[in-house]
Amino acid sequence: MHDPMFAFDTKLADLVFDYCRERLSLDPVPLDFGGAGARFDEVLAGLIAEGRKDPAAVLRVFTEQLATSVVSVDSPRFLAFIPAAPTKAALLFDMVVSCSSLQGTSWLEAAGAIAAENQALGVLAELAGLPPGAGGCFVSGGTAGNLSALLVAREQGRARPAGVAGTPRVACSDEAHSSIGKALLVLGLEPLVVPTSGHRLTGDALGSALAGLSPSELPVAVVATAGTTNAGFVDDLAGVAAVARAEGLWFHVDAAYGGAALFSPSERARLSGIEHADSFIVDPHKWLFAPFDCAALLYADPPAARAVHTQSAAYLDPIHAVGEVQWNPSDYAIHLTRRARGLPFWFSLAVNGTAAYADAIDEVVATARAAARLVDAAPHLELVCEPDLSIVLFRRLGWERRDYEAWAARLLAAQVAFVLPTTFEGESVARLVFLHPDTGLDIVNEILDSTA
Repeated sequence: MHDPMFAFDTKLADLVFDYCRERLSLDPVPLDFGGAGARFDEVLAGLIAEGRKDPAAVLRVFTEQLATSVVSVDSPRFLAFIPAAPTKAALLFDMVVSCSSLQGTSWLEAAGAIAAENQALGVLAELAGLPPGAGGCFVSGGTAGNLSALLVAREQGRARPAGVAGTPRVACSDEAHSSIGKALLVLGLEPLVVPTSGHRLTGDALGSALAGLSPSELPVAVVATAGTTNAGFVDDLAGVAAVARAEGLWFHVDAAYGGAALFSPSERARLSGIEHADSFIVDPHKWLFAPFDCAALLYADPPAARAVHTQSAAYLDPIHAVGEVQWNPSDYAIHLTRRARGLPFWFSLAVNGTAAYADAIDEVVATARAAARLVDAAPHLELVCEPDLSIVLFRRLGWERRDYEAWAARLLAAQVAFVLPTTFEGESVARLVFLHPDTGLDIVNEILDSTA
């Protein structure tokens, strides 16, 4: 007799599928609210107990009390942080991945799932211009991807003929994502911070920073950014790549946000130079319309990563002995057991086609640039800088930090938009992050009109 926990329950399935169907059909997706100041002690009190609870009652707690206390990141009115806008195909296939208990640790256990993930990774590698044989795996996010790539860079640097004098360093700019600093801390590396020009790391600046260093004093790697999180700037990837090649440095590109521009023929040129990367990341759960959590980590030379990341243990020997045709995602990042998190992205790519992705990205970029022109036209607003990709920074004349914060709170309370201020060159400014193709200029006008 089956344990009741593992028996199929038609009523429970209908209950959950009905909710999923309703949620997927919302048009548009409402913003709802986050957890600032919220308390859930009474809502959750006694919900988990020794005995069973009615599934309908538990789901009601979620739908009426918990889900409504989460700002919906896939709403077209979510313009804070870096939003997400998963396609319906990706969301639905995420359910398939969960219902199928699909994991993607090793070829021995999950060859079919890994083959599909690798097809999606191959699309990214080809768009980036990486050499044949490039590959990697999907990880949880940019933090895990950057950490994994820099571990390989560290080991490659230690193996160079000149060795490393003192604590190994990694060259990066002060605009690098916070996860780079955390990765260096975890790996026992130190940053060599290179001054930026116009908030962009350039090949000239990197060359100047390295000038006069002996071979053993050189950093083990350099990190460039394709789409800085605060303002969306793209570094001089080609120039940095040239210096990295000349000095024999591992070249890593953090393209977690901006790497999506690879799909767009009109925007691809901004990422010129990424084809020379030894490793790069791009997060499909950002601007490639996949659900959380999904980041692609790619290496130009996967065997170098496999030599560093492969875990050895007696019980793992079978996954490394299944023949030449194998690809173990556990060999390419700091993880072992992993969800086949790349499959929703793969399914959506296959269903919608890459041209649809290019069109969606171009539409978002066009909206961001049109928004910049609307800011220019408003006498009480000033554009801080021209957007490289899809982030627009502007100032409201006469406002201080508390004014921006109060404005943001009013917009969320009215369900107009979720926006947050940021700091740019020491000044508080407004920040709009465009990512959802359905964020139209009507929404932008609502937001800008609210600053009058």
